[in-house]
Amino acid sequence: MYADNFLDSKLNDRKRLGLYRTLQVSDNLIDFFSNDYLGISQQKLLSFKDIEGYSMGATGSRLLSGNHAVTEHAEEVIAQFHQTQAALLFNSGYDANVGVLSCIPQKGDTILYDALSHASIREGVRLSFAQSFSFRHNDLQDLEEKLQHSKGRIFIVSETIFSMDGDFCPLQQLVALAEKYQAHLIIDEAHATGIIGEKGEGLTQHLQLQHKIFARIHTFGKAVGCQGAAVLGTKRLKDYLINFCRPFIYTTALPPLAVKAIIQSYTIFPVMQARRQQLQQYIQIFQQAKLPFQKLPSSTPIQGLIIPGNEQVKNVASILQENGLAVKAILYPTVPKSTERLRIILHSFNRVEELQQLLQLLSGFAKYS
Repeated sequence: MYADNFLDSKLNDRKRLGLYRTLQVSDNLIDFFSNDYLGISQQKLLSFKDIEGYSMGATGSRLLSGNHAVTEHAEEVIAQFHQTQAALLFNSGYDANVGVLSCIPQKGDTILYDALSHASIREGVRLSFAQSFSFRHNDLQDLEEKLQHSKGRIFIVSETIFSMDGDFCPLQQLVALAEKYQAHLIIDEAHATGIIGEKGEGLTQHLQLQHKIFARIHTFGKAVGCQGAAVLGTKRLKDYLINFCRPFIYTTALPPLAVKAIIQSYTIFPVMQARRQQLQQYIQIFQQAKLPFQKLPSSTPIQGLIIPGNEQVKNVASILQENGLAVKAILYPTVPKSTERLRIILHSFNRVEELQQLLQLLSGFAKYS
């Protein structure tokens, strides 16, 4: 066996602090934890009768052998649906965020990002040569104070729906501040794609602000039910990323079959209005329920219950899992200390009885309140 015991020190620290992560399979539990909001993935709504000719491997990067006609067609479909000049496919939302933020802001520029931004945004910021500062979550006054002292080109980064709190960014006000200070907005629509808007087009288009955003990132591993992501913007932005974005240039492209799945989903989720309405009904039921925990206000499928302390929240999640419900605890340091939580995800395919079972079990945890 290889002598890699030097890894034990940090692993043991994780165990000592109650932060040790393990992989688990929850296939037989009722799903209240996946990002498959509309059920496109779990209910296998993407089916291919004509898969002949669509390979499982792209064979190379887009700039070498990995660029296929179906890929360029997908980018045209996505750009048209999202009312923008161009789209560029990435293997994941993580790759897209890291790629955009690491290659566009330059030395002497400033990145201002929401303090609750996703780890992929933070990683892209870390890899950038620009100076960077976080602003308090959705705090426009704090953002403006930082804008007043920013240098070079300024980039404001936020998400339309935040993955842990389930709340919206104040997008209209962010656009106004960006225009006032000539800043460029980069907006991650990961959790809004398929959910927000009449056709699931996302918050930016729902508010008709698509022409005021420098770059939008839409990901496909959540409500869209497949894999990948796209960066939306001008043709110039697409050309720039093709030339300078390392996570795009130096990785094998999405397989043609995966790209075909994206195209098919873009014909499915825009017409799933009934499922989006069902989601809203469940959200109202959950928000109106009386529970012995602090409930984060959210009008999205992401519902958070604050249970301070890693051990406490893990205990509650474990009891729910023992009762057949797939609910996961979110621990510090993923979220700030004392805001550890259950991250409960509602889906259009959950049955009313399942939601009532979840609420009944949660109501029985008075000792944790």
